[in-house]
Amino acid sequence: MKVYDTASIRNIAIVGHGGSGKTSLTAAILYDAGAVNRLGKVDDGNTVTDFDPDEIARKISLSTALAHCEWQKTKLNILDTPGYGNFIQEARAAVQVADAALVNVCGVAGVEVQTEKVWSFADEFGPARMFVINRLERDRSSFTRALGSIQSAFGREAVPIQLPIGAESDFKGVVDLIKMKAYVTKGDDTGAFDEQEVPADMAEAAETARGALMEMVAEADDALMEKYFDAGELTPEELTRGLKQSVLEGNLYPVLACSAVENIGVRQLMDVLIALSPSPDSRGEVSGKDPSGTNLQRKISESEPASAYIFKTMADPFAGRISLFRVMSGTLKSDSSYLNPAKDVTERVGSLALLQGKEAAPVDEIRAGDIGSVAKLKESQSGDTLADKSAPILYPAVVFPEPVISFAIEPKSRGDEEKISQALHRMAEEDPMMRFHREGELILSGTGQLHVEVVVARLKEKFGVEVTLHPPKVPYRETIRGTTEAHARHKKQTGGHGQFADCHVRFEPLESGADFQFGNEVFGGSIPKGFIPAIEKGIQDARVKGFLAGYPMVDFKATVFDGKHHAVDSSEMAFKIAGSMAFKEAMEKCKPTLLEPIMDVEITVPDDHTGDVMGDLNSRRGRTQGMDSKGSSTAIKAQVPMAEMLTYEPALTSMTGGRGAFHMEFSHYEEVPSHLIAKIIADRKAEKEAKE
Repeated sequence: MKVYDTASIRNIAIVGHGGSGKTSLTAAILYDAGAVNRLGKVDDGNTVTDFDPDEIARKISLSTALAHCEWQKTKLNILDTPGYGNFIQEARAAVQVADAALVNVCGVAGVEVQTEKVWSFADEFGPARMFVINRLERDRSSFTRALGSIQSAFGREAVPIQLPIGAESDFKGVVDLIKMKAYVTKGDDTGAFDEQEVPADMAEAAETARGALMEMVAEADDALMEKYFDAGELTPEELTRGLKQSVLEGNLYPVLACSAVENIGVRQLMDVLIALSPSPDSRGEVSGKDPSGTNLQRKISESEPASAYIFKTMADPFAGRISLFRVMSGTLKSDSSYLNPAKDVTERVGSLALLQGKEAAPVDEIRAGDIGSVAKLKESQSGDTLADKSAPILYPAVVFPEPVISFAIEPKSRGDEEKISQALHRMAEEDPMMRFHREGELILSGTGQLHVEVVVARLKEKFGVEVTLHPPKVPYRETIRGTTEAHARHKKQTGGHGQFADCHVRFEPLESGADFQFGNEVFGGSIPKGFIPAIEKGIQDARVKGFLAGYPMVDFKATVFDGKHHAVDSSEMAFKIAGSMAFKEAMEKCKPTLLEPIMDVEITVPDDHTGDVMGDLNSRRGRTQGMDSKGSSTAIKAQVPMAEMLTYEPALTSMTGGRGAFHMEFSHYEEVPSHLIAKIIADRKAEKEAKE
């Protein structure tokens, strides 16, 4: 495979709302560049970048895929990203390593929820931005309407540099406003076109649009502004140069037109990507830290010491862990060793490869600015840096939001219990938005129900583990509100040695979070010291099983203060039984109650949905802690019982049209309102009976 210099590389993240045509556009680019020999179709399941069986079945992208091609002697690295809300954070990691974000907008729907989300990613990481209005062959598509929605959402800096020729099923090409030429399809899906003069019926509109474009470009450059005032015109070369600088600085966002599935306007789009998107070295320096935490700057140059940032991990059951990285500086070479400064380990880097979807092509080296992959790194994961040992540097890792929905999972086959844990560990390396932990049962958490369902499907597909999903159980606790004393006597005569134990135990409540304490106030040897731990063990075993509803009893102290023993019949087992008997007797008298987990919740919603969300929070027993304005959105902070948040993700999506987001984490336990306790106890009893 050819190795490209830094200046001859363009890294493009294609981002946008789900279903807007990103994967189809990637397929058309690869086909027109000759990287593949047929035009892939999402509906046919044969695109390069949707290769996962679940992606093919669902006809949506579930994770970022990497592809590349050569156009005009320049390498185009394409990062095809998901656009559905459950998987949108994949796009965030892709935008971080791209030099330009191509925001794909559907010609029918215009700007949608996730269009705004990916725009915020580009704001965060600062790559150049362009728009392409895709799917213009569709019924009810409109370039003008879609452009209006773009400018309404993102400003007048979104300026068209092309106009479509025809509309809907008659869409047949584009007018280039820089060269003032028309490019009309030959009528097949090869991407072939004829160069023509601007159609007469479009001449006036094209001149008006070109004038607006020249004004916008001139505004951003004093020299061009002076030239424009003097001559009233800018040459195509001046327009291109001014546009490229404005795109690099984030002052203008060119808007293009195409139909990916019909392969119309795609070659012109590729020309623009080469001409206007920045090469890696044109973005100057990147920031990092040395292992001591001191800030560093590193040029994106082949002459600098080698360093690479790992932005994605793929878990392959056969090839193992595959790490996708961008070389930030220097040249990474196959069969070499590099330092991982974050973990202070040396990694042996084997064969480097360039990815075309799931296919890997080996290369000897990868230079600054380029994107590649390597298999079977032992310690390094997404977010880690590999660097020359003599010049270590750490690049900042993407911090992903916490998952928002959880399910309990259990393997369908008992023999898979160990296997499921290993598979989930492998998948957690691949998917930074997935979490799992054990809390009595195995809890799987994700960004939404679809995300969790996809994880379950991949467990079966990749690792041969089938699981059943259940709504997670709320981890209630029990506690006491009163102080009491209990007297327990265990006496049993069975012939020969009997069993005898007698103990007096005081039970008293403790402050929240104290869990369990045990005290010994026995004097005079009424209970030998060797039997005291057995009483504690009996109480411990009983408290774990609870009293009201079978939940662990917490936040109380048990103190043994008196008792009796028998020189022959007393034993540890007898006193353990007596301890559990004392617990049960005390619970009848010391006002037991239920505790529930309370979550700290932060919800970000558009301002016009704040009232609906606040009303819904009140219905969920939420207590608002404060509100902050964030541009056109409001961040609501509240404390809400976990039991009320289990179904919140789909509810928030419904209330806000998918524009809301939330994060929650455990805060503390509180007493359950008295009117709910009886229902929780009854539900728990029914659940136990169903299992018996």
